[in-house]
Amino acid sequence: MSHQNDTLPRAALFDLDGTLINSEPRSMEVWSRLLDLHNIPHDEATLHRFMGRRGTDVLEEDPSLFPGVTWDVLLAELQVIQSAPDLPETRELPESAAFVRRLHAEGVPFALVTSAGPQWAEIALERLGVRSMFKGLITAADVTEGKPHPQGYLAGADLLGYAPEHIVVFEDTPAGIEAGRRAGMRVVAITTTHDPAVLSGADLIVDHLTEVDWPRLARVDRPGTPA
Repeated sequence: MSHQNDTLPRAALFDLDGTLINSEPRSMEVWSRLLDLHNIPHDEATLHRFMGRRGTDVLEEDPSLFPGVTWDVLLAELQVIQSAPDLPETRELPESAAFVRRLHAEGVPFALVTSAGPQWAEIALERLGVRSMFKGLITAADVTEGKPHPQGYLAGADLLGYAPEHIVVFEDTPAGIEAGRRAGMRVVAITTTHDPAVLSGADLIVDHLTEVDWPRLARVDRPGTPA
């Protein structure tokens, strides 16, 4: 990663779930219950396929997951499952919120690019107390191709008005990392939901966003960090 002034980052795009807020244990439990409802055997690897991605994209890639069941039916079932009172709690990531506030205080423009729907994106950012700091939101409803396709991040670049080479993406999943890299952006990965080795496609891997030295983005030495 170059540290030359003309390549220093000027703007940022953030993923939501697993990057700014830890909702992934809840999300994995929801998908697990949906698979159980249809008596479909699954393991952690199956559940991880849904992380950081739109459910519709995963199912289009592998129609055999829920054979003969339409997305409308699955969506209705998901909505019922998501209302269950015994699901894991969604937890805030205070270091991520602190980093967002720091960038905002320094005048760095940023936006959200999430595979979640617009309603959850608004609720989550309001809960973190940072919604007003974001220049805009690109959600699942705004793209025709979800992560790992770069469409969402390219739309985020247009929203911010910066070229991809001047934008840094903050992500927690392999699909999100691939989307950012395919968009021509640098990517910082946070280890909220995956081991560092799984995130090796990122330019920098950190446990917490407060470890990021913006705008220099100095590397952190840890197993799995690309050389």
